[in-house]
Amino acid sequence: MAYDIIPDRSVVEKTMTALKANGIDVYFAEDEAAAKAQVHALIPDGADVMTMTSRTTDQLGLDAELNESGQYSSLRSRMFSEDTTPQEKRQIGAAADFVTGSVHAVTENGEVVIASNTGSQLPAYAYAAGTVVWVVGTQKIVPDLEAAKKRIYEYVLPLESERAHQAYGVPASFVSKLLIINREVNPHRLKLIFVNKKLGF
Repeated sequence: MAYDIIPDRSVVEKTMTALKANGIDVYFAEDEAAAKAQVHALIPDGADVMTMTSRTTDQLGLDAELNESGQYSSLRSRMFSEDTTPQEKRQIGAAADFVTGSVHAVTENGEVVIASNTGSQLPAYAYAAGTVVWVVGTQKIVPDLEAAKKRIYEYVLPLESERAHQAYGVPASFVSKLLIINREVNPHRLKLIFVNKKLGF
């Protein structure tokens, strides 16, 4: 199975309908510029924003905009300040008012799957962040959870291991923790922007 193919629009629309039924707000953007505009529309000026490490948002140039424009309060900059204690770093990373990032697979049934080595982004995504804004290339849509796991282990993990080796010099990355979101019970907390482009892993 190819994991980097843009699906038919009918598949995207089916997935969007399922996400909405599972309590996740969902948006569609034709291109990168529209996706970034949607992110900015969802986050008010001056808000505290934590940008989670993401190949997708980095590829869009979104992280730089959110952290360096002065339009928002960058929690990532605060988290890596020399004056920030380890406990404060964990609190900042977990419980921001707004969090941005991406996911590794979305099923046609409206389930969202995120893999992580350290797990640093998972508390925010699962519960602690006030609002989560994901930007997701539509190539990440898969039929079901079994296909989502295969996508992560067969496609995402080798690419992430290569990236981690180049960036940090580590021999490999791992799927140490896996978060599956079946539905969201807090209205409008989770927001997913599909981009009709191949973005990220």
